[in-house]
Amino acid sequence: MRARPRVLWRSTGARALTPGVTMLFPGPVLEALERAPARPAIEHGDRVVTRGELLGLVARCADGLRARVLRPGSCVLVVAASTPEVYAAQLALHALGCLVGMARPGWGPGRLAEARAAGFDAVLTDAEVAELTAGSAGVVELGARPDDLARLTFTSGSTGRPKAPVQTYRAYSLAYRPDAWPPPLKALMANFERCLVHASLAGPVMMTYLGRTLVAGGVAIIPELPLAEAISAHRATATMMAPPVLGGLLDEGAELRGLRALVLGGAPAAPSLLERAADRLGPVIWQGYGQAEAGVIAMLTPDDVAAGRTGAVGRPLPAVQVSLRDGDGRPVPHGADGEVWVRSPHMMAGYWRAPELTGEVLRDGWLRTRDLGFLDRDGLLHLTGRTRDVIIVGAEVCHAGAIERVLAAHPDVEQAFVVGAPDRETGEAVHAFVVPAAGRAPDVGVLAALVPEALSAASAPKSITVIREVPLNAAGKPDKLALRPTGPSATR
Repeated sequence: MRARPRVLWRSTGARALTPGVTMLFPGPVLEALERAPARPAIEHGDRVVTRGELLGLVARCADGLRARVLRPGSCVLVVAASTPEVYAAQLALHALGCLVGMARPGWGPGRLAEARAAGFDAVLTDAEVAELTAGSAGVVELGARPDDLARLTFTSGSTGRPKAPVQTYRAYSLAYRPDAWPPPLKALMANFERCLVHASLAGPVMMTYLGRTLVAGGVAIIPELPLAEAISAHRATATMMAPPVLGGLLDEGAELRGLRALVLGGAPAAPSLLERAADRLGPVIWQGYGQAEAGVIAMLTPDDVAAGRTGAVGRPLPAVQVSLRDGDGRPVPHGADGEVWVRSPHMMAGYWRAPELTGEVLRDGWLRTRDLGFLDRDGLLHLTGRTRDVIIVGAEVCHAGAIERVLAAHPDVEQAFVVGAPDRETGEAVHAFVVPAAGRAPDVGVLAALVPEALSAASAPKSITVIREVPLNAAGKPDKLALRPTGPSATR
């Protein structure tokens, strides 16, 4: 029989903490709020929500959610905007021990209906959150056990239909425990005095860094201004974004000098972008490599960028084991290319209600990332492509990542993206899209000649298009599917 939930906090101010109780999420966040109730927690536009006020919102939501017969193990889908109230509702759901997922912005009616019908016990909307936060404040209790399922994260769907990795409370809570943070993360979080949370809390990066900021004593900012204006207007000291977003801000001449930490993720940043950003902003650029399935795998620090290690995605974190393997799952020699397998305490328990998909990537305690890469002699991880990001030209398998790497190595190119499209002659053909480096004008003829020389004739792009900005999906990642040609194949 499940043990009775233990009291964490009472709205009257009484406190009855049991040692070790607050190790599980949202305990670390709630404790941080209670320690300094008068200090700001979240700035939402011009509104300031103190830590005590946020804790009160959590208490009201918890009381109302219990009245709806939600309990440990209940599966709840949140379909709402990113606001202090919605964040409070999510904290309350986790306090009850629920499994919580959040719909991604931009989902169409069909995708949303599909998610709603996927077996959730409840769906929480903005209107329902407003009703909850207007109610009475009860007692916030922690009802989860370490191996209960905590968080469901819909993937961005950048390589196909979105999946939903789930983490246990044991794994999910590690991100919010300073005692479990590796040295690079501790150094990074020292700069999060004012963190700009400018994208949806449906993404793991924004949700995680909001909570980490509160635990570290900082203020989270949910802006109502465009990103370029918000960074300076809100005096942000830290934020997170995808590499194409940073490239656009640099091209616009956005005021970014107040940032002390800028975390890049979602896709590897080109070396030229990392170097340009460091030249402009100083030693503030961090790059995180990870997946919803695996958590953070490696981090590239400002020191790495300054040392010219910009071709890597970072050094694996101390708690993460990395193994490079061939297609049969056997280790490859050190320094050789292979598929990246990882073992980590942050790993998912599996894909939600998809045992066949889970069995494809989880084996004997290891996770297949489906990324290809190698470890250099200094122990840094480099990515070279995706096992499934392939284009079959004639009978030859061409890896999009390898072609992108060749093109992005040219000084005129800041980023390169490669997709395949049907072709009458070869079945599929390679099509490349390049973003120019600042002040440069790439010669597509020169770029086209690089690929067959470095790789193979089949890998040569049938078309190379110069683009000024990259389309992004709802998660802020490059949307390569949006670049795919739909008409007859073009020529260079």
